[in-house]
Amino acid sequence: MSLSLVQSRALVGMGAAAVTVEVHLANGLPSFGLVGLAEVEVKEARERVRCAIQNSGLEFPHNKRITVNLAPADLPKDSGRFDLPIALGILAASGQIDADRLAGHVFAGELSLSGALRPVRGALAMSLALHHDPARPRQVLPAGNAQEAALVPGTTVYQAEHLLDVVSQFVPPSDTAAADAAQAPATRWSRVETAPLVPAADGYPDLVDVKGQTGAKRALEIAAAGGHGVLMTGPPGSGKSMLAHRFAGLLPPMTVGESLQSAALASLAGRFALEHWGRRPTCSPHHSASAVALVGGGSPPRPGEISLAHHGVLFLDELPEFPRAALEALREPLETGTITIARAARRAEFPARFQLIAAMNPCPCGYLGSPHRACRCAPDQIARYQGRLSGPLVDRIDLHVEVAALPSDALLQAATGDTSAAVRARVTAARARATSRQGKPNQALQGAEIDTHIALDDTAIRFLQMAATRLGWSARGTHRVLKVARTIADLAQADAVVVEHLAEAMQYRRA
Repeated sequence: MSLSLVQSRALVGMGAAAVTVEVHLANGLPSFGLVGLAEVEVKEARERVRCAIQNSGLEFPHNKRITVNLAPADLPKDSGRFDLPIALGILAASGQIDADRLAGHVFAGELSLSGALRPVRGALAMSLALHHDPARPRQVLPAGNAQEAALVPGTTVYQAEHLLDVVSQFVPPSDTAAADAAQAPATRWSRVETAPLVPAADGYPDLVDVKGQTGAKRALEIAAAGGHGVLMTGPPGSGKSMLAHRFAGLLPPMTVGESLQSAALASLAGRFALEHWGRRPTCSPHHSASAVALVGGGSPPRPGEISLAHHGVLFLDELPEFPRAALEALREPLETGTITIARAARRAEFPARFQLIAAMNPCPCGYLGSPHRACRCAPDQIARYQGRLSGPLVDRIDLHVEVAALPSDALLQAATGDTSAAVRARVTAARARATSRQGKPNQALQGAEIDTHIALDDTAIRFLQMAATRLGWSARGTHRVLKVARTIADLAQADAVVVEHLAEAMQYRRA
């Protein structure tokens, strides 16, 4: 047969669109053409495939006109994931392997010039997308990707280390020459068992390492219990970064579904590692990061830092130093939990349900209000520095915390505080109360849900109205204070929100 069809997948956002690799061999001037809206790295597959087939002891059809079509033609294809299906299509079209036996399989993998299979990004995302395919095709992947793809329950994954390992499974019984070539090395083909790992609850830096800072620790506990964002302000060396890097350890353990989503996004970016399975990510981009680096983009679109922090923590240190466009791009994801990247030819949506932990100095030199060192900044410098944060962005951050510098004697003699495990137990219990009551964390309450689940008595309503009027809060700010008060009540195991809970929530809200 001079025509063969091999199935593969192309990554589009969090999805994996079906791609049919069509290979046709015809008489005529020898050539190797590749069509189907392929990016440069896909077009380079022609040389990799040619050398891989030859160096594996198989026959490359030099005297044929080879046409490879990646269908559908209007879907962009990138990366070297199509090397393996293209090679198999050429071998099937030339009769060296059985084309009919390729049906029901999905192939992906990059080929080296020797024929060895190299891992590709997005294997777990592809496996997660195939999990919802009614046909449930069998996946054939490089050994470096098979373990992550097999984390998805109910999938059938085969791993191989070399092109010949794959060819040996599809050689026609009558073709003894191809069979001998395929069986030359020891076979390294095997099925990988699908056994999801148990999400880990440890492996994070411990909160007990932070001395003092009782108020900041309390704010982080409230934020973890309700899913709220935090902005910490304080002089250099006061412990803001230490607190932020320990915040993920205060969150409840991830479920298997959350772990799969988080790992799939890391796989799309090429950052997945099995040892990080089940651990909530903490992404801390440098303050020179662009808006595209934060929210995602490119062609085809790839997830940014806010999506890689999905179900985890996005830590933005030196917040005012970030480009204004990058910070303003965070507004919608903070509200919706998703980011939609729309371009003229393609649209992709990535989840971005992260918790924002931001840190900043009170002024350019960092020592405004410090009792230990005088501030040398002029008033207009301080105003410009603090004005880099827009009102709408700051209004979307629930908890504003002052982190003061500790004197040396208090730092050395400070008593040991709670461990991350102790705080996590309280946070998990508070989240369970919120979930049983409303099915979501308190931060996600919207509209009528706020009135339903945060019932205030007359005294609390009057207290809140007076505070909102005097402090000039927006409607969003007032609602966010109510959500924080609901979280404080959950931590106190209280059914109703009273004035005491409102008063503490108001302390975390700037005028």
